[in-house]
Amino acid sequence: MAYDHDWRVTLLAVIVCLVGMGSAARYLDRARINDGARRRTLAILAGSTASMTMWVTHFIATQGYVGAGALSYDIPLTAGAALLIVFTTGLAVFTAQSGENRSRRVLAALVAISGLAVMHQIGIAALQTPGPISLRPDLVAVSILGAMAIAGTCAFLHRRGGLAQLLFAAVGSSLAILFLHFVGMAAITVTPGPIIARSSGLSPDAMWTVDLILALIIAGVGGSLILSAYKSRSIALRQIRQAVEAMSDGLGFYDADDRLVLWNTRYAEVNPELAPFLKVGMTFREILQIGINEGRYDEAIGREEEWIAERIRVRRQGSSTLEQQVGGDHWLQIQDRRTAQGGTVTVCNDITSLKRDAQALGEARDAAETANIAKSQFLANMSHEIRTPLNGVIGLSQALSKTELTEEQREMLDLMQASGRTLQTLLSDILDLARVESGKLELTEDAFELAGAVREAAQLYAENAREKHLGFHVDIDLEDGLWIRGDVVRLKQILTNLISNAVKFTSQGFVGLTVQRGPDRGEAPTLRFTVEDTGIGFDAATRDRLFSRFEQADGAITRKFGGSGLGLSICRQLAEMMGGDLDCESEPGGGSAFILTVPMIACEAPARVEPATGSAAGKDASRIVRVLVADDHPTNRRVIELILKQTPCEISIAENGAQAVEAFRTQDFDLVLMDMQMPVMDGLTATHEIRLHETAMGGPRTPIVMLTANAMPEHVAAGRAAGADHHLAKPFNASELLAIVADPTGLLKKDAAEAA
Repeated sequence: MAYDHDWRVTLLAVIVCLVGMGSAARYLDRARINDGARRRTLAILAGSTASMTMWVTHFIATQGYVGAGALSYDIPLTAGAALLIVFTTGLAVFTAQSGENRSRRVLAALVAISGLAVMHQIGIAALQTPGPISLRPDLVAVSILGAMAIAGTCAFLHRRGGLAQLLFAAVGSSLAILFLHFVGMAAITVTPGPIIARSSGLSPDAMWTVDLILALIIAGVGGSLILSAYKSRSIALRQIRQAVEAMSDGLGFYDADDRLVLWNTRYAEVNPELAPFLKVGMTFREILQIGINEGRYDEAIGREEEWIAERIRVRRQGSSTLEQQVGGDHWLQIQDRRTAQGGTVTVCNDITSLKRDAQALGEARDAAETANIAKSQFLANMSHEIRTPLNGVIGLSQALSKTELTEEQREMLDLMQASGRTLQTLLSDILDLARVESGKLELTEDAFELAGAVREAAQLYAENAREKHLGFHVDIDLEDGLWIRGDVVRLKQILTNLISNAVKFTSQGFVGLTVQRGPDRGEAPTLRFTVEDTGIGFDAATRDRLFSRFEQADGAITRKFGGSGLGLSICRQLAEMMGGDLDCESEPGGGSAFILTVPMIACEAPARVEPATGSAAGKDASRIVRVLVADDHPTNRRVIELILKQTPCEISIAENGAQAVEAFRTQDFDLVLMDMQMPVMDGLTATHEIRLHETAMGGPRTPIVMLTANAMPEHVAAGRAAGADHHLAKPFNASELLAIVADPTGLLKKDAAEAA
């Protein structure tokens, strides 16, 4: 029987099998990418199509055998074969859908082939032939094992993908089915003999009717899938084309030979000179040449071939982005991306407006930086110009305080000095602001005894608190004699600002300063300074802007208490520069608490310096100190004269740097007080000339103090570079100047110690 086939029927069985199994594979793939009811529906369709295909393929192929006489089919067994294949195919689909790995797919294929093998044997048993049927067990085993091998291999290699994978699944599964059927039929032998009486079954014509109906159903399923795929592809292509056309970017697609395939309207709009020439099939090189001919690329003039070669080289890198100036003042951003098939997708954006905005932003940034520099320079200049007359006010008031005064005159002098100190504080805040904004404020790293520094800062406002009948306390919850490293001047500045505000805004109750260890940050210890008061307080909205510049709780506070609103802003910036932070807690009418947290860098106390002997001090005290004062401002000279009248000194005056140098060359001096800004010769040049004269003559070094209103760090550094030993900023405290004059050589000792 294995050789008695009607090839037309066999071909029909093969076609039905391919169409049916391809449709089932398609349903199965779609089921894997869906969820819920949609997934279940597609899985049922896959199982139904596969089981129907295997049953129909078997019985159509069986109908193709000739030479054995008329065949009929036992109805119960034929129906049983159909039910069995439906059940086993459903089990196989469930197994395949329960996981995405290869082992699940292989197991599902083996389940399906096992069911097919049983169905095949039931189908053979359903045959009613002219004689008895005998089987060759070896061929039956080969048919089953071979089909399992084919199906398992195909399931192992298959993966969800495009048309190629779908064809692979259809051909592989069909090959396994047909192999099992035809090799299994080759195992059958029908021995002619007397006709065995059997119950009536399906006739060949009836079976053909059933087979053809089911084959048409399978063909319809396959056709509907093909039609659905075609429609989906057409819709997808139309949507993609619409999306490409709607893009705000210009898009052109080139094939592997760099020939233009398609482009959208925007591509032509951003390339207006090229638009009339664009056509399918033109090369990218031709497009570049057209652009050169149309004068589109200024950078290519005089080097056209070289420019084209360079542009194509960049394009062939596979992925490139460049900005290109076209048509004079227009700019395009061009992105080239390679496709998997070797084509190129080119995206063009008109970035002319972005370029202009960037240029405008750059100009605005430069203008802002220039304005910021001008502002900082203005603040520094104003600080200098105000400090000069303020030095006269404060210095003369200090000199006047040493004279005989009436009670009323003493009161007026106190008011004058208080106003001078307030103005001096405001100038210091403005100067600090200028330093912070210009990035020229630098912190020092000196060793200092913490408790002493804190008490010194607090003591400045203890008297103010007592005058307002406020409780005032300082609690230092740390071990005695703790030395730390940091900028003690800036730490005191923060603390005095916080204490000053607390005293100023508190009318009754107390002001307190507490110092204790703060929480560790990582493994680094911290210090926490808390300034508390029972003053007016403020709300949450005010807290958010309290550390902004020129801000206070409200306008009435400025009128009532005064202040610039700069102090807290500068304090927070100083805290951040120290590596810490400054925060606050408060409620209206309930007082405030300002918390400063800074890193604690403990260190050893420095070695003590033995003071000078009493006899040496007495000798120095009785000696007349010769002082050279170089200053172009008559008020400043007079202030210095009035202050130094209290000491045994001899003063020589120079109105500019040149006079100071000349005086130094002709006389001996113990101390030089040098202004920085003077006519004819400035103080820095004069200082340098004095040091050159000392070197040339082999004389000792004379202490030089820059006594100037230039108080910025760069001014201090410039003075040091010129040869100055100390910098005293105007307005200065009379006691500072008197201490320097009392021991000029102490400046040299201090300078030598710092150098060591």
